[in-house]
Amino acid sequence: MIPTMTMPISAMPTLDDIRQARARVSPRVRRTPLVRSERLGDASGGEVCLKLESLQVTSSFKARGALNAVLALAERRGAGAPLPRLVTASAGNHGRALAWAAEMAGLPVVVFTRRQAPAAKLDAIRRHGADLRAVAETYEETEVLAKRFAAETGAHFISPYSHPDLIAAIGTIALEIVEDLPAVERIVVPVGGGGLLAGVAAAARLVRPDVEVVGVEIEASHAFAASLAAGRIVQVEVGPTIADGLAGNMDPGNLAFPIVQALVRRTEIVAEREAREAIRALARDDHLIAEGAGAVGVAAVASGRLAPPARTTAVVVSGANIDADVLAAVLGSKD
Repeated sequence: MIPTMTMPISAMPTLDDIRQARARVSPRVRRTPLVRSERLGDASGGEVCLKLESLQVTSSFKARGALNAVLALAERRGAGAPLPRLVTASAGNHGRALAWAAEMAGLPVVVFTRRQAPAAKLDAIRRHGADLRAVAETYEETEVLAKRFAAETGAHFISPYSHPDLIAAIGTIALEIVEDLPAVERIVVPVGGGGLLAGVAAAARLVRPDVEVVGVEIEASHAFAASLAAGRIVQVEVGPTIADGLAGNMDPGNLAFPIVQALVRRTEIVAEREAREAIRALARDDHLIAEGAGAVGVAAVASGRLAPPARTTAVVVSGANIDADVLAAVLGSKD
């Protein structure tokens, strides 16, 4: 049972919002493939398909939301009106996506990340011309620094998970799944800040309310499970994890949280060893590269814990931005 909501659902997208987002971003982002995994189908007792956002522009689902946020901002400002400098906090993927979107729009952008964020993500942010400030020790610190920068300079802050235009654009993932796999009964989604889960759950509720949406967190950073159990956003101790894109606590005003609280009835938590094995299995059996955050949904399905089994499941593989040396170490180990 989901506790009573404690925040207004101000960012809940309508179907028109999601369709408008699709019209804005579809010329520049990919309609990612949905491919069958016989291995996961055998493990779950039904058909399982992988929604490969790992093959998206910027190698993660974040491109959809970042681009929509930038284009919608330009529309609201009006033709010819100057646009502000952008700023964000990011574990890496959103920073890369926003840097890409800002580069196309000709806008300056400042991206705050952890000092130890994966080089694959930091290098790509630099390539798109962003002002990268990899100075924080924790993800939470990146948000503090980015919001302070916005307040002091007038830059426009675009959250990596708590932004209406971002959540609406992420909903296009669910539209594509339902269109390409009409028999889908369950969609399994990685959870960090909750923007991906909120967008998919909102869109699924609008077009296929019978579809179950399940969120999957990593054991080292399970802020959503703890917050849903408490009925409010709470802080958890965050440990080191292969799923760096999911690590960190939520902003207390997270707009995605009440959407998830209202629409998602189930979350699962996977262990580090399960996430690592999912990365290995995707590479070994499906010939796909996934980062830790992108593989947790696969780990949950492979574990067999998603009972009762659904006849048809779609699993979002959310990103592929993993450092080559980290991938080599995971592939070469058996932990």
